[in-house]
Amino acid sequence: MDDTIYALSSGAPPAAIGIVRISGPTAGEAISRLAGGLPPPRSPGLRTLRDDQGEPLDNALVLWFPGPATATGEDLAELHCHGGRAVVAAVLAALGKIGGLREAEPGEFTRRSFSNGRIDLAEAEGLADLLSAETELQRKGAMLAAGGELSRRIEQWRDRVLGLAASVEAVIDFADEDDVANLPSSFADDVEKLAKEIRSVAQRPATERLRDGIRVVLAGPPNVGKSSLFNALLSDEAAIVTAEAGTTRDVLERPVAIGGVPFTLVDTAGVRDSGAGAIEAIGIERARREIQAGQIVLWLGAPEERPDGAIQIHSKSDLGRSPVKALEVSAVTGAGLDELVALLVERGRAALPPVDRLAFNRRQREWALAATDGLDAIGDKDDLLVVAEDLRNARRALDRLVGRDSTEEMLDALFGRFCIGK
Repeated sequence: MDDTIYALSSGAPPAAIGIVRISGPTAGEAISRLAGGLPPPRSPGLRTLRDDQGEPLDNALVLWFPGPATATGEDLAELHCHGGRAVVAAVLAALGKIGGLREAEPGEFTRRSFSNGRIDLAEAEGLADLLSAETELQRKGAMLAAGGELSRRIEQWRDRVLGLAASVEAVIDFADEDDVANLPSSFADDVEKLAKEIRSVAQRPATERLRDGIRVVLAGPPNVGKSSLFNALLSDEAAIVTAEAGTTRDVLERPVAIGGVPFTLVDTAGVRDSGAGAIEAIGIERARREIQAGQIVLWLGAPEERPDGAIQIHSKSDLGRSPVKALEVSAVTGAGLDELVALLVERGRAALPPVDRLAFNRRQREWALAATDGLDAIGDKDDLLVVAEDLRNARRALDRLVGRDSTEEMLDALFGRFCIGK
């Protein structure tokens, strides 16, 4: 945190403009050396950037943001250069020659924002999802967290816990005073209502489904058309298709957006009880695990072997209709594909968290449920010291939701998802 960091924060060159960010205690000095002085705070100034030999590098807009009221909470500067490869490389090289400056690591600007209290952990996680969003649903879902809506709700819950705790402490500390001898009559109802409200959000589908896509597993015995259907849904020849049984020996995954819904399509090895070699047997075991983990399973085998909840597919309808009830599909003619896609989109939307309402990721859900455990533990307890401890446990769990007590390993994993320059 004592270093001054820099990085290209815009897209990879060539581009119309290349934005280089600098953050840290010597950001102002670095700008002064390159641009011959600082422009007025928060007012762009056109400057000629020069290297340490005085040679011109580019004409750029220079912006200076003195801390702590900046995106990172530190002194921050931006150079809006021309976006050619040579220009960007020359500017970055010139910054690298200035003592005390180093290139930023992935996510380091955002991590400094978190460390300096400019954003909390829930906002940082939302921002990570926003940066990786590829569909409109993913963008809308991430915006609630990145924009602070989730953090504000958590802060409201925390304030209510603190209010409940204050009522308990008042009775403990001033039990001999008539006006505070008992808890408010609404205390138990307030505890129950808060726990119910937190739990209702925690029970919604996790945001990872929106980020990673609904997992659609194509399963069944060998040579029933799984890979052909997989390719047809992708409109790509991703999987090898032959008449030989056991061609697919491992799990093949591809992300795809269908009807604006993110999916991960999973092609699996043909499931059979005998005749498989050692390598194919490993693939079959992995296929069984995928069937268990899939949110949607397309079963292309015998109906009596269909896993619970799976969609029965007859994938070779061009060779004749199925004698049992099944969705008739042909990867060769395209028949039935529209009906299958519509069904996938319908089920996919139902399995996603609502993008217009708050939802947790798995880490957040864990701590939200820990908070409800603390509230539920209060029950009808008469020992107010124990009740106060239960409320402290609930408050600490809510603190962990927004990162007031986070491990370095967890933060490393989160901010490592960001690109360099963010």
